[in-house]
Amino acid sequence: MYSKKILLKPTKRLVPWNDIKLMVFDCDGVLTDGRFIYGSAKLELKHFHGHDGLGFKLLQNTDLIISVISGRSSEALERRCNDLNITYLFQNVANKLQCLDNLLKELNLIYTNVAYMGDDWNDVPVMQKVAFSAAPADAQPDVAKIVDWVSEFKGGQGAARDMINYVLTRKGIYEKTVLAYLDSIG
Repeated sequence: MYSKKILLKPTKRLVPWNDIKLMVFDCDGVLTDGRFIYGSAKLELKHFHGHDGLGFKLLQNTDLIISVISGRSSEALERRCNDLNITYLFQNVANKLQCLDNLLKELNLIYTNVAYMGDDWNDVPVMQKVAFSAAPADAQPDVAKIVDWVSEFKGGQGAARDMINYVLTRKGIYEKTVLAYLDSIG
């Protein structure tokens, strides 16, 4: 599928920050620490970080669209996305690139409009096509080598928020976004 030579080649590139319109996140290993806690019957628990949640609230004061694409299906993730008003949630996705391609068509966007954060091999096809790719500090090492930016935070411990802050800063709208959020809460 991918040769080691291609995978280990960094994909650092000039990012058209003003063109970024869609921020996409993997779940397990990005929004969570990647661990699964199974209870009785079909109960599955996940740890989500409050800092990431507030980051998504910040994004809602911008024109950026948020999506989560997960290779697994989880009621906990569905609840978290509902709590955060994240409309574009896709679960149990085997081919994330095809899923994103369909979303881009629906939104009338292209890959150069996308910032993506993932942590493992199933994220690589997307990472190689989008304008900006990122990974948490504890992403698979070979995957972290090919992204444009690596957060100093681990998955489930603020990595998504770190990327959100980074993108908002690079777009030149971080301060304006924070002030809009503060105004919205009183």
